Amino acid sequence: MTRVCNLGRRDYESVWRAMSSYTDRRDENSADQIWCVEHEPVFTQGQAGKAEHLLNTGDIPVVQVDRGGQVTYHGPGQLVVYPLLDLRRIKVGVRDLVSGLEQATVAMLAEYGIVAAPRADAPGVYLTDGPRAGSKIASIGLRVRRGCSFHGIAINIDMDLAPFLRINPCGYAGMQMVQMAELIQPTPAWSQVADIFVRELLRALSLPAADWQPVDEQIFARASAPEKGKEEQETSNG
Repeated sequence: MTRVCNLGRRDYESVWRAMSSYTDRRDENSADQIWCVEHEPVFTQGQAGKAEHLLNTGDIPVVQVDRGGQVTYHGPGQLVVYPLLDLRRIKVGVRDLVSGLEQATVAMLAEYGIVAAPRADAPGVYLTDGPRAGSKIASIGLRVRRGCSFHGIAINIDMDLAPFLRINPCGYAGMQMVQMAELIQPTPAWSQVADIFVRELLRALSLPAADWQPVDEQIFARASAPEKGKEEQETSNG
């Protein structure tokens, strides 16, 4: 059974340390988890990230992280979802997980009358209709270690998009970002968007429906312990 948790608003680094620690410590009996969270303002730069894509970060911190890909922004009003899944156990490949995240986003947006789709040349989800067609509404960055996934997807709901102008989002100069608040009013609640997205993600991955549960704070408490050896695989952020 997958444990689905609302982490509320938390700083990026504590969540990153916790999901990395959980991935290192988990075994064949550990529960799969899906964490939904809002972050305080932060830029995250993937392992392959190039400094040239950081244009004018100003007072927003930049965190070098252990996922593939380039730079992106997280902030309040954005839904960030981290699927901590044993991919071998659930028989899902990395490409299937990326597709599942994209499909779940498209299905969730469709419930609000927003038409969007993934792109073959750049991971993520983009509007396909209306004056903002081509603008990006969701970004994906994953890592797989010991056959288990962490990091995830960020969906723009109702946030300040201005920080995206301080970077080349996901390494693409001039990439236009968009959010749900620009497309529908009233803007749906963060919790409602999260609920629909998780439902659609479980469906896309052919996993059983799951109830929301409190997060296990012991995962965060153990996050500073030494890491085990790592067998790793990366997919690009987009």
